[in-house]
Amino acid sequence: MKIAVYPGSFDPMTNGHLDVVARAAAVFDRVVFAVLVNPRKSEPIFPTDVRLAVIREAVDECCPADVAARIDVESFDGLTVEFCRTCGANFVVRGLRAISDFESELQMAHMNRKLDPEVDTVFFMSALEHSYLSSSLVKEIATFGGDVTQMVPAAVARRLAARIPSL
Repeated sequence: MKIAVYPGSFDPMTNGHLDVVARAAAVFDRVVFAVLVNPRKSEPIFPTDVRLAVIREAVDECCPADVAARIDVESFDGLTVEFCRTCGANFVVRGLRAISDFESELQMAHMNRKLDPEVDTVFFMSALEHSYLSSSLVKEIATFGGDVTQMVPAAVARRLAARIPSL
């Protein structure tokens, strides 16, 4: 069985994230949407338990049932390669929007490979319609009352509206 881990903060999850995980589920038998609990990041807009719930909700609402059934949603802290070992995964999935993403992702992929030669990184290019999206931009736009409904799955938009009443 080919298992992949798709790690990130996903705060909030965007349509770009959903696109990457759905395409990864077409390649791998199982994909773990792995929400990183990262104390070095700024205060998250959603706590980990809410991110897990909203990601599961978005996957179930937006992906065909056979695809959604192959996507698990879990949280982890520490090294991604350690989490891969825990899951039995030999692949890390990463999305690339631009060349600037590639530079940092390449460095991370090489480091992960050095830490565990059994774990390889697979890159998915962002779909053109999602190439401008980032969680940071979505968070900033939402915080200032901007409309992000075209940038995030409906489950995320609902949670953002509840969290930020000006939406």
